[in-house]
Amino acid sequence: MSGGLATARLRLRPWRQSDRDGLWRMHSDPRTMEFLMPLADRAASDAVADRAEAHFARHGFGLWVVEVPGVTDFAGYTGLVHVPYAAHFTPAVEIGWRFDPAFWGRGYATEAARAALAFGFGVLNLEEIVAITVPANVRSRAVMTRLGMVRDEKGDFDYPLIPPGHLLRRQVLYRLRPAPPPR
Repeated sequence: MSGGLATARLRLRPWRQSDRDGLWRMHSDPRTMEFLMPLADRAASDAVADRAEAHFARHGFGLWVVEVPGVTDFAGYTGLVHVPYAAHFTPAVEIGWRFDPAFWGRGYATEAARAALAFGFGVLNLEEIVAITVPANVRSRAVMTRLGMVRDEKGDFDYPLIPPGHLLRRQVLYRLRPAPPPR
């Protein structure tokens, strides 16, 4: 369904085999993984790319690699995925992003996410897109707010794929619906 998206500064595109080096470099940085479950090794990082490619094959959309033309072929990834677990808000489509810290603070996450949201609402005709993170992840929560997402104060939940008692298990839920058509 989507070969890619473009913004003023970014290109969101399908995965290439060469992206796995950048993905592993990003996943190897403790700053990237501060609020995520650590990956054991390169094979676990490659499995993230495998899942992203499988989601595209199955649904026609997913997590796009974010390229900054003239700067880097791999700044990170951004996109839309079907939530792969049962929770009070599922079934749902989640927006997510992960960037190499070398590219933080430049507005790339917000810019790429806006393109993904436009695709989700404009092409996929989704009724809602959600985002989740741990309460302490103020950077991602700031992106969610800039995107116009609203925290569902009663929607906080325990992430079912993280063991009970783990510091990352508790998640906050943000939601966004498309803007109503003009009158």
